[in-house]
Amino acid sequence: MTVAQTAVETIQREMTTFARRARAVAARMHPELSLVSYTLLGHLEQSGGCRATDLAAHYALDKSTVSRQVGALERAGLIERRLDPEDHRVQVLHLTEAGEEILAQVTRNRRTVLQKRLADWPEEDLVRFAAYLERYNAGPAEAE
Repeated sequence: MTVAQTAVETIQREMTTFARRARAVAARMHPELSLVSYTLLGHLEQSGGCRATDLAAHYALDKSTVSRQVGALERAGLIERRLDPEDHRVQVLHLTEAGEEILAQVTRNRRTVLQKRLADWPEEDLVRFAAYLERYNAGPAEAE
């Protein structure tokens, strides 16, 4: 195996560990808010609202997965559907006030956990790591 192949294997293993840890942290932060739910709420906040199909397309998720998540978030009172003012056939998902509050709380908690985990990292490592993550996430989705 080449050095590059070994590095890719290590990256894959570490990203799997990272994903497992992120799911576990999300479950501890708010038992009713899965990592997927948290991500969807964050997108709704950032976008100012969107359709469920837009969420599915953006995150490359199956529509039925998004539908289940949206249903659970609606039942929890964290999101609501509103008619699109430009096309009344379309429903747009928006955060409720409770959704905004929970998202802010969980975001603060996650940031605190991350800051503690990275507290002993030198600033230059943090900057480099952030740049690498941005670069990786900006890559083409079709590679997935």
